[in-house]
Amino acid sequence: MSINNRILFEDNHLIAVNKQSGDLVQGDKTGDVILPDMIKEYIAVKYDKPGAVFLGVTHRLDRPTSGVVVFARTSKALPRMNKLFANHETRKTYWAVVEGTAPKNQDRLIHHLVRNTKQNKSYAHDHAVPNSKEAILSYKVVQKLDRYTLLEIALETGRHHQIRAQLSKIGCVIKGDLKYGARRSNKDGSIHLHARQLEFNHPVKKEPVKIIAPVPVGDAIWKAVSD
Repeated sequence: MSINNRILFEDNHLIAVNKQSGDLVQGDKTGDVILPDMIKEYIAVKYDKPGAVFLGVTHRLDRPTSGVVVFARTSKALPRMNKLFANHETRKTYWAVVEGTAPKNQDRLIHHLVRNTKQNKSYAHDHAVPNSKEAILSYKVVQKLDRYTLLEIALETGRHHQIRAQLSKIGCVIKGDLKYGARRSNKDGSIHLHARQLEFNHPVKKEPVKIIAPVPVGDAIWKAVSD
């Protein structure tokens, strides 16, 4: 799907897109094309900009994750958006399809995460341990299927692989997430974790912004939980 069809919000200062699984928000050792470069090309063509296009990364999503990602189109908006995310002044809502059922219909999880950079993985502990960071999220069951459950998740902190690690810790492994204990991978390399909604006050206009990302198309499980 082209970038043109994935734009969720756009004004003079910000642009938000529905990231597909596999898109890179920032470069890595693969050298694959990154999402910001695709968006810069879209802006250059749409607004007939001959020079370099400014685009600032305000937050990130893991490569196998899909959903809302917002970028800054101006140098005025970038530090303000970065501050909103750093100060937890945004409301992030995720959808996760997990294997089996959740232990409770809703709960608030508090863990202490330790990141292993060599494995690119975080480990959740029930109590503080050396080099750990507190991670907090709330979840509620939205829908139950035969073998899977759809959870809606509200993040209170933003840690490396936080949702994946915390859900795995309580036995709710995200579908397709082999790194955190899924039975099998998804054929396209995705995991069933989707940044469904992002809410914040516009960094320049000071107006409330609410951005909702449709779930990935062509996937039977996502279709089953979104119909």
